[in-house]
Amino acid sequence: MDDDRVFRALADPTRRHLLDRLHERDGRTLTELESELEMTRFGVMKHLKVLEGAGLVVTRRSGREKLHFLNPVPIRLIHDRWIDKYTERRVSALADLKTTLEDAG
Repeated sequence: MDDDRVFRALADPTRRHLLDRLHERDGRTLTELESELEMTRFGVMKHLKVLEGAGLVVTRRSGREKLHFLNPVPIRLIHDRWIDKYTERRVSALADLKTTLEDAG
């Protein structure tokens, strides 16, 4: 996974909005996604292409339609690598503090 691509994709509010819409209901068409945004069809397509390039969106053809689906794996990997490891020490420290306070009381 290319962390830089994922971070760049997530940096844009329009792309985060598209991911939120797919999180609410997967398998949306370009027309459905476009209807919720104040931009051209071509603009939405460009944002979806960036999301696909980062692995955050996958597509599947269904007849003449192209359906877009959220792929949460890259976000989870970012969480595990960049967030989880930094919060682990704090959580451990709080658990140790709780134990110490309970033992003292």
